[in-house]
Amino acid sequence: MAPRPRREDPEDDGRTIVNMNVEGMPWYDRAAAERQERDDNGGSHYQMTKEEQRMYTWAAIRAGLLVVLIFASVFGAFIAFCDFIWFR
Repeated sequence: MAPRPRREDPEDDGRTIVNMNVEGMPWYDRAAAERQERDDNGGSHYQMTKEEQRMYTWAAIRAGLLVVLIFASVFGAFIAFCDFIWFR
């Protein structure tokens, strides 16, 4: 059986997956945290328009009503099953 070739580890591309600069840890750097907060709250913040807010709100209400309708239908079908079939 031939040996498998060694797999090389991927190179570090410099991206941050999770920021580990958490207050209370020994390596916490307050200046870096403030700099990161300023960068996060910079010009890249997207503000929704009133029309977009209405669309998202209406979509959330419709989704909630759909879930309520499904649960009510299943509950009604269960009550009908109990009344007409099970308890006869």
